[in-house]
Amino acid sequence: MPRRLPTLYPALLLIPVLLAAPGPATAQAPAAPRVITVDRIVAVVNDEVITQFDLTLRTRLAVAQLARQGTPLPPAEVLERQVLERMVSDRVQLQMARETGLRVDDGQLEKILTRIAADNKMTLPQFREAIERDGLAFARFRDDLRDEILISRLREREVDSRTVVTESEIDNFLKNTSTQGRNDEMNLAHILVRVPEGASPEQLAERRARAEQALGQVKSGTDFGQVAAAFSDAPDALKGGVMGARPTDRWPTLFSDAARSLRVGETSGVLRSPAGFHIIRVVDRRVGGNSVLVQQTRARHILIRVNELVSEADASQRLRGLKERIENGTPFGELARLHSDDGSAARGGELGWISPGDTVPAFERAMDQLKINEVSDPVRSDFGVHLIQVIERRSEDLSSERQRLAARQALRARKADEAYQEWVRQIRDRAFVNLRLEER
Repeated sequence: MPRRLPTLYPALLLIPVLLAAPGPATAQAPAAPRVITVDRIVAVVNDEVITQFDLTLRTRLAVAQLARQGTPLPPAEVLERQVLERMVSDRVQLQMARETGLRVDDGQLEKILTRIAADNKMTLPQFREAIERDGLAFARFRDDLRDEILISRLREREVDSRTVVTESEIDNFLKNTSTQGRNDEMNLAHILVRVPEGASPEQLAERRARAEQALGQVKSGTDFGQVAAAFSDAPDALKGGVMGARPTDRWPTLFSDAARSLRVGETSGVLRSPAGFHIIRVVDRRVGGNSVLVQQTRARHILIRVNELVSEADASQRLRGLKERIENGTPFGELARLHSDDGSAARGGELGWISPGDTVPAFERAMDQLKINEVSDPVRSDFGVHLIQVIERRSEDLSSERQRLAARQALRARKADEAYQEWVRQIRDRAFVNLRLEER
């Protein structure tokens, strides 16, 4: 089947917070968000509203998450404004997702919930009890999870799938990088002060001053995570700015270049990018060896292409029937030869050994969730609807060809992250947003 590199998806941030009791409050923690007895509108986003009830609930989750990380909390009013801005950004993306036809149906959501529960060594009923024990209605948790998935799929479609890496970029990367073939990693924390599209000189000066103020607080000894929660416009602000560990060559060039001269625990100056002003801190650094192993999957599939004669619903229904026949003993390869619209049909649907990034993101994501010999439910991709079966898995050392693939993935991750931040800024600036938080 045609190949394309994968996307890097944001974590579903609510889950770890909700699966454990709240951590102890720090001595510096402000009072919990105010108790609201009468709901009211705190923001209008295009034709939708955000209420104080929604904001209070999300702020409580942010407080719990920051407390669990041991991050001192910013003042309650500052944190509330940060949470509201994050909700506005999410709402703009969700509106675009729904207006352009993206959906997560109940069956897909149920499978994801079951997998999350299993990852936490729980049954789905036990998982539901854990969520509700922490004070969140399970129906609300399902809705939040559905929204996270929609935003991930929107990013994949609007940004990641359009990110192109050329062969000359790969050649230059392999020529210039000093860590070719290594698996060094860095964990960085980040503060972003976003600059609006088409900002005036006055706005630029105000935004830079805000970034300098944040840096000044860090230098004066204020906890970096606390400053990030108070100042940062990045999606990870409410995690104390921590972005997680990734291979050094997958960080944006601006970050990796700045981090090169920093030791663990040190902070950069104010950095400028098209998205705004940045401050980074090196949380951790791990130096790897020269051997880079990749997980490969041997898989096969049956593809039904979607066109004006075959709808997605028709293709999915046909594939469900084929899956039922496979589960009743009909060989997968036999049905692939008879029914698949892909060139692999003659091989019984065999795709050979697949490395990370070889397939389109939707296919890879579904394939990675399967156990050996398990057959997926119908999976939608740009090419049609698939049934996928994993035959076996192995770990392989990088050959020269694999090094080029690793370089392609690193460059694509860099470009996609930068493009996503810029894309979010643009759609946020184009939306009608009326913030009413100050209307007490």
